[in-house]
Amino acid sequence: MPSSAKISGYQAERNKPMPSLNHGLIQANLIFAIKLSYKDKYSVVSELSLDLSGWESVPDVCILPKMTLDPRQDVATVKEPPLCAIEIISPSQSVNELITKAEKYFQYGVKSCWIVIPALQNVYVFSSPDDYEMYKVSETLSDPALEIELDLEEVFS
Repeated sequence: MPSSAKISGYQAERNKPMPSLNHGLIQANLIFAIKLSYKDKYSVVSELSLDLSGWESVPDVCILPKMTLDPRQDVATVKEPPLCAIEIISPSQSVNELITKAEKYFQYGVKSCWIVIPALQNVYVFSSPDDYEMYKVSETLSDPALEIELDLEEVFS
């Protein structure tokens, strides 16, 4: 984010751009679609604070191994990498920023990273920093690392 831009309280607290309406709708649709089809295999979390060996990040969505909710035991910051980190580009972000974040996620053990571009209705599924597939709204996203398939028309509707 350019240093000349005014930073909101949200951005300062989370160290990430403020999401837009489309960002929020797509984030909710992604969570719903993953949970609907893979609830027995994965847990899906939004805005999870990560501290991966001192590198802090808050992905828009994380896919974790299936876990049981324990309302009496909460964790503010997770120190283990998620299986997948999903970043949805905000109007004030650049694709390069998210590619750099994806590289960092892989350095810390994430198996898959998705970059969602709402304006183009595309999702880039990275299996490593240098290997990715791009999926359009009319296609079915396939993440071989997690054995996930998603109808992107559902995500972008």
